[in-house]
Amino acid sequence: MRTAYSVQTVRSAERALMARLPEGALMQRAAAGLAAACAELLGRVYGRRVVLLVGSGDNGGDALYAGARLARRGAGVTAVLLAPPEKTHAGGLAALVAAGGRPVAGDRGADAVARADLVVDGIVGIGGRGGLRADAVPLADAVERARAAVVAVDLPSGVEAGSGEVRGRAVRADLTVTFGTHKPALLVDPAREYAGSVRLVDIGLRPELLAEPELEALQHADVAALLPRPGAASDKYRRGVVGIAAGSARYPGAAVLAVSGALRGGAGAVRYVGPAGDAVLARFPETLVSDRGPKEAGRVQAWVVGPGAGDDASAVGEVLGQDVPVLIDADGLRLADRAAVRARTAPTLLTPHAGEAAALLGVAREEVEAARLASARELADRYGATVLLKGSTTLVADPGGGPVRVNATGTGWLATAGSGDVLSGLAGSLLASGLTARDAGSVAAYLHGLAGRYAADGAPAGAHDVAAAIPDAWRDVLS
Repeated sequence: MRTAYSVQTVRSAERALMARLPEGALMQRAAAGLAAACAELLGRVYGRRVVLLVGSGDNGGDALYAGARLARRGAGVTAVLLAPPEKTHAGGLAALVAAGGRPVAGDRGADAVARADLVVDGIVGIGGRGGLRADAVPLADAVERARAAVVAVDLPSGVEAGSGEVRGRAVRADLTVTFGTHKPALLVDPAREYAGSVRLVDIGLRPELLAEPELEALQHADVAALLPRPGAASDKYRRGVVGIAAGSARYPGAAVLAVSGALRGGAGAVRYVGPAGDAVLARFPETLVSDRGPKEAGRVQAWVVGPGAGDDASAVGEVLGQDVPVLIDADGLRLADRAAVRARTAPTLLTPHAGEAAALLGVAREEVEAARLASARELADRYGATVLLKGSTTLVADPGGGPVRVNATGTGWLATAGSGDVLSGLAGSLLASGLTARDAGSVAAYLHGLAGRYAADGAPAGAHDVAAAIPDAWRDVLS
């Protein structure tokens, strides 16, 4: 599992580690890893032009020591100082000059950047907030115009390490070399978009030095351990039955797609309740279709309610009154009474996209997209429910705090009508098979993202293609 830690936790762990090491050893470890990554990106170091953008903090020191290593290998290294020399890391600056590097003032940096093969961004560290300062903006502009590769030190300057927010100008990197552990900004949009590829350098921050993570990102092995597996004595009811209350005369396809995801999600049977029964049976004859409401549909271990429901709140109310896990999506999010959700004792999983989350929070969509991590946490606390906030990085947050799960297995081709209905059915099926709301949402997002990649394979794909590719994603995780 990949984890990311708060700024406070990282700083505390680094202080504890530095107390055990010779002075400067931790920065030398970071600089060695940074220099190695830069050399690999350059391919050939000798004769290449490297420009360091150096702020007054430790990130600037990391960049200077790494630049000194590159200079000793024959690179021409220029350090653009955004602070006066006396406020720049003294040891790093001395090492760079001794290796043949050349420091210049910040107002001369744009010309150096324009001629560079590689730019190393060491302007701001993990404490930066509110975007780049005014004196650094021209350098960021020059970096965007240049053809040089860009490597960020620990994280791109201008993004906020703990929240993943970008409140002003920031540097866009091709590669971010981060030290010790991931920071939330490297896993959560919009900041993640600025980081490019991310390489983690081990500097000795062992688990005993770190507190509870802010974020967790499941990997194949984690998902494989959570996937339901039928035993020798299993039957369709022991494997779990998921109920789907979805669709309407206007949106029958939402029901079909939710059922398609549910049938591939590990539960033993799918019950459908709603006005799209004929369409569901025509596509999936194995579905157990009822023409009664959720109360009379028969026993289920979990419900999915809301996709394509239109304005019919009755099914949502009936489902919320049942003492089984419930997933609420799409129209159901608008129709569900918040007090009724909060009063539930069984698990509840809400699956909004940014626009739906904004409506529930009473803010503009742009606010949710700019602060995805904070929005997911706030929505979970308001509703007393687990929230799966869909997007390019999907977040799963429990009420009351704890690590937020982040998933980035998807593809831009998943932004297609009906894709979310498939995800809801898949997650609901995992709920019915016994996973917690947190695990069901996380595993469903992971499989759904992989299925989107399989279905698209570099070309447009429909939601039905995504559903059909879920078994391939499942087998990939288990292989």
